[in-house]
Amino acid sequence: MSLSLAPDIQAGRLETTDYAQRFADATPRLTRAQAMLEAERCLYCYDAPCATACPTHIDVPSFIKRIGDGNLRGSARAILEANPLGGMCARVCPTENLCEAVCVRNTQEGKPVAIGRLQRHAVDALMDSAKPQIFTRAAPTGKKIAVVGAGPAGLSCAHTLAKLGHDVVVFDAKPKAGGLNEYGLASYKTTNNFAQAEVLWLLSIGGIELRHSWRLSGVAQLDALRRDFDALFLGMGLPNTHQLGVPGEALYGVQDAVDFIATLRQAEDLSTLPIGRQVVVIGGGMTAVDAAVQAKLLGAQDVHMVYRRGPESMSASKAEQEWALTNGVVIHHWLSPVAVLPNSVDAHCAGAVSFARQKMQDGKLVATGETLVLEADMVLKAIGQTLGNPLLAQANFELQGGRIATDANGLTNQPGVWAGGDCRAGGLDLTVEAVEHGKLSAQAIHAQLSA
Repeated sequence: MSLSLAPDIQAGRLETTDYAQRFADATPRLTRAQAMLEAERCLYCYDAPCATACPTHIDVPSFIKRIGDGNLRGSARAILEANPLGGMCARVCPTENLCEAVCVRNTQEGKPVAIGRLQRHAVDALMDSAKPQIFTRAAPTGKKIAVVGAGPAGLSCAHTLAKLGHDVVVFDAKPKAGGLNEYGLASYKTTNNFAQAEVLWLLSIGGIELRHSWRLSGVAQLDALRRDFDALFLGMGLPNTHQLGVPGEALYGVQDAVDFIATLRQAEDLSTLPIGRQVVVIGGGMTAVDAAVQAKLLGAQDVHMVYRRGPESMSASKAEQEWALTNGVVIHHWLSPVAVLPNSVDAHCAGAVSFARQKMQDGKLVATGETLVLEADMVLKAIGQTLGNPLLAQANFELQGGRIATDANGLTNQPGVWAGGDCRAGGLDLTVEAVEHGKLSAQAIHAQLSA
């Protein structure tokens, strides 16, 4: 089967003024009055479950109490001491699955304290202040640490080490620091260039040097880092994407969702971005939701998000799924892609995607024999990412599931080398967890260098 209509991927589907409105902040800041009222709902629990549920263990009752007292600077300090990327995490953390999920107000009122929005209120107030830097460096130690990757894990590690008096050089493949915070999140989650504002705040502590457009691609580079620095932290994320492995994947109009999002995030003029009339997004995670919603916001007529299992298995949170539906995305379950079909007018372009319906049988996913074909002149793949770096195996790193195996503090099987973030095995692939990885590894590196 192929379509008779010509492929329709074009820019400028909206009026110029519509773009700013559609891509405005999805969750606007709380006003001072709103924040005070919300802070009053906190019961300041002893041994608070919200703090335990936070991967970075922010003292949630403490920072909320300070908001209630009008001490926003003190509140921000309580947050940033535990999580140096607390501003971004306040925007993108799945709080409904973490701190807010265990808030005791759920039992009493059926509605948790808005912890994430209160956290953003405090950190944003600090960032907007005349003197946003609240930390000072310890006395210089004379030690120098290399960090590979300027994403959440690498930045957290670098900032923590710099606070402790060490000098840090951060190497990154991209022209801007931030990792997924800069290149991989929907623009409506991080408006007003907040990702770069947060990077500048992190760097303002001093002692951190950024080296851009540097990619770890050979064992010799790794050996040089280990030789020239007192310790090495690897936080390069998951740079490669999984492929569908079906016919037609190379057709024009088929691309990785992460590339689509990165292009959108770096665009100065959203009206110049081409978008399909019929868009199909394959995947069930946050990246799939971000790609699908932004495709719709760019003016796609129909956007379908397709996942091979049921809704309970999707890695996108319930709130993310609801956000997609609210924005007009149609979500399909129990469908696995079989082929991307060519357009009959131009056989080099995508025209549709054929799916096989799935079901669970004896604990295994099997095809039912039914198929579904969805028209698509643009297909976005969001089926996960992989480390895919052969040099790690060549350098004799212990790998687990294709990622770097470490102990609880991120130490690898290679002496003097730590790892954290998405490239580390056994994680949740969350920004907030990556921050904790970087922080813990920095503390472990400091302990070893101070011994």
